[in-house]
Amino acid sequence: MNTSTTHIQADKATEVPNHVSPVKPLNVAMVGVGGYGAERRRLMRNTGLFKITRTYDINTNSMAQAEVEDGAKPATSYEDLLDTPGIEAMIISSGAKFHAEYMLAAMERGLNVFVEKPLCSTPAEIDALVAAQKASGVVVGVGHTDNTRHPYMQRMRQMIEAGELGSVVTFEKTAAHSGGLTIQPGEWRGDPEANPGGMLFQCGVHAIHDLLYLFGPITKVCCKMRYDVHSTQTADSAHCILTFASGLMGTLNAYHVTPYRHTFSIFGTAGALHKRDRFFDEGTTLQFQPRKLNDKEPEISLEIDATSDDCTGSLRSFYAAVRTGLPCYPSLADGALAVAVVFAAEESAITGREMAIVDRV
Repeated sequence: MNTSTTHIQADKATEVPNHVSPVKPLNVAMVGVGGYGAERRRLMRNTGLFKITRTYDINTNSMAQAEVEDGAKPATSYEDLLDTPGIEAMIISSGAKFHAEYMLAAMERGLNVFVEKPLCSTPAEIDALVAAQKASGVVVGVGHTDNTRHPYMQRMRQMIEAGELGSVVTFEKTAAHSGGLTIQPGEWRGDPEANPGGMLFQCGVHAIHDLLYLFGPITKVCCKMRYDVHSTQTADSAHCILTFASGLMGTLNAYHVTPYRHTFSIFGTAGALHKRDRFFDEGTTLQFQPRKLNDKEPEISLEIDATSDDCTGSLRSFYAAVRTGLPCYPSLADGALAVAVVFAAEESAITGREMAIVDRV
């Protein structure tokens, strides 16, 4: 893929109005309606752009709740769900272990697909998904953040492009929480084949998506991982040095057995940006640190209007792509670019070598 295409699509996605008039709500079926799937259903209701007709989940209580909240009838299996008459798209909010399997089956039926991140679990699955989309011509949307509608990401990108940081020297990004300590034997999150890279796959992939939006294509990764802290076989910590096509280098760290911490600092010759995401609904802060000769200038808290960030941007873009043919962002290509870095990072950790990012789209 020409990696600049991702940024062209992202810029065009800003043309999609925040509230597309639901002249014809998209008739969809959904697999995985509990856990984060319940949150996805809430976001879909908030848009008014989707009608969930039928659902499938291994937890029958989750399907019962979806019937109460969305009027969606339960199916007996995923195959039964695929047979639902009149559906236009499949919403996939299952564990990542099942993403590729469910996506391929839906695309074979000619259904448009919206899938949570991470896109899939192996490089071979990327190849299969790309081939299936090309063959079917359907729209595929991925549940990463729509950064064209994210006020903090927009402010950061604008400041970088305006030169307010001077020349960007490097960055440091950390994604951490203690969720790995709750993984039980047999769960997909503890399976290295289903969850490669551990926290790097689960949350670090979000960070990679953001870095691609701000800085462009990632070309190489050098990574070290530690696997011996917890009882699972997935990585407990990952430390990555990422190299971009522009020559920029920076660090991405991901841990799943420590206290919660999501921070992002960008260092430039004229100043630095420091973003911190508080725990869940406690908000986000963004500070600018100008460079002074004595380095004693206090950080400036930037006022951001976050009222436009309702977390439905990716859903709105998916709807508009299906209904009007506008580019979808985040797309299958965007999801593939993010997980490709994760796969290369784990290979780097295993082999001890810096790995090139393989272009699979």
